Amino acid sequence: MSAAPVERAPAKINLTLRVLGRRADGYHELESLVAFAGLADTLSLQPADAVSLDISGPFAAACGPPAGNLVLKAAAALRERVGGLKAGHFRLDKTIPVAGGLGGGSADAAAALRLLARLNGLAVHDPRLADAALAVGADVPVCLDPRPRIMRGIGEKLSPPVGLPRLAAVLVNPGVPLATRDVFAAFAGTPKSKDSLGVVPRDMDGLIAFLRRHDNDLTEAAIARAPAVAEVLEVLHVLPGLLLARMSGSGPTCFALFASESEVSAAAQHLRTERNDWWVHGGRIGGP
Repeated sequence: MSAAPVERAPAKINLTLRVLGRRADGYHELESLVAFAGLADTLSLQPADAVSLDISGPFAAACGPPAGNLVLKAAAALRERVGGLKAGHFRLDKTIPVAGGLGGGSADAAAALRLLARLNGLAVHDPRLADAALAVGADVPVCLDPRPRIMRGIGEKLSPPVGLPRLAAVLVNPGVPLATRDVFAAFAGTPKSKDSLGVVPRDMDGLIAFLRRHDNDLTEAAIARAPAVAEVLEVLHVLPGLLLARMSGSGPTCFALFASESEVSAAAQHLRTERNDWWVHGGRIGGP
């Protein structure tokens, strides 16, 4: 038996997040600069008659029953749009925290669609892939081709790829799952960020100054639901060499940006020593 094809499913980081309002269907209109981290789940697909999923890895238990996983929902959504779709047995190695504001489930679903496209000879830009992605979830379309972009609408309106410098970053999750719907329910409805994103600077200094002008509107709502988010941000803000600290998505994972990988290593080691109850990952966001 040949080796099963494998796709990485990188964590999605909302470098900014502006909530523009709630639509009649209950979804919220957003504007967000999204990038992807070196941290990733991995997904493989072995062709078979029946569609199935096995989950392993440090966050496997938190995923719940495979039947409700977005990987299988993605396969079902694409099968509705592609007659005679070939599929098979998926294996997911789950290393991204679940319900952590890092889009792990969406990234997994997008990876499943890419694997199915490879197996069925579909082009990456086949509109049926994008249609299936949006049917699975609002964050799945941006994860189909995981490069930095500005995401608008409910997630279906994507800019061309944005050139970003490689960002040295620490990711911190306090170990408190936080459902996106709960955060939006607590959102006051008034955007903190008044200005549209506009042109994103490509140099490090310009990008950091840009990010400081564009916040994450969901931070206060997330803190109301999970006060540990405020504690994480407070700890991150006093780390030596910090350029910027912010919550990603609807939380509770936060990220801290630094000028160098050595500063990231030092910060990650300090956090692991001081707070061994937190999940800490040192690595990169964006860049080539």
